[in-house]
Amino acid sequence: MSVSGKRIVITGGASGIGAASARVLASRGAAVLISDVNEQDGQALAAELNESGATAHFYATDVADVNAVGELIKEGCAKLGGIDVMINNAGVDHNPNNMLEVPQADFDRNIAINLAGVWHCMRAALPVMLKQGNGQIINIASVAGLRSSPMLSAYSAAKHGVIGLTKAAAVEFARANIRCNAICPSFVDTPMVQNTLKRVDEKAQRAIVGANPMKRLGKVEEIAYAIAWLSSDESSFMTGQNVVLDGGMLA
Repeated sequence: MSVSGKRIVITGGASGIGAASARVLASRGAAVLISDVNEQDGQALAAELNESGATAHFYATDVADVNAVGELIKEGCAKLGGIDVMINNAGVDHNPNNMLEVPQADFDRNIAINLAGVWHCMRAALPVMLKQGNGQIINIASVAGLRSSPMLSAYSAAKHGVIGLTKAAAVEFARANIRCNAICPSFVDTPMVQNTLKRVDEKAQRAIVGANPMKRLGKVEEIAYAIAWLSSDESSFMTGQNVVLDGGMLA
């Protein structure tokens, strides 16, 4: 799964799945631009990768800000010389709650970051890829975008939207040699999931960890390896697909 020479931008790249993906991709020869609102961890990760001999940069971006996203893509082109792969990973969750009790602010935040943020990044990166004559977009969705997700209505709504955007773009840009796929993890051991576990009682914690037949949380590296495959030319005939990594939850 060679990604040697690939120029890759990763949003939400300072921690969790984004950071694991940056490490895997950089170790396999890709040049990466890590973006996040968390400047301290993002810069530390870029320094770590550069010290290992890889090529890595950091650029702070709030994906909910369309103008900031435009600057991110300009930075990607300037630092990397182009963008071969755009990984839209930045995301947030909300406190598990009945939808009648989810604060409007939580719904708005989820749509602004998890859905509109992906929209902004796709619309900014696609013209670069069209000019290049190729490109790959990998959107991080969720199993919550493929099934009902009681108590996570706002998050689920956003992730369903991400899958819709992924499929639409895959068809619209297939003949332009641009592929677009979605990764759909279930519960993965990330800071976001750990924060969720802290907000629920012990019974709910056991239910989350044991929600799939493997009875464990996914590992960030397990998701990163799938992202690396999609980033490589070995997946060249795949577009418009949802790659589900859920320990058998939807089986």
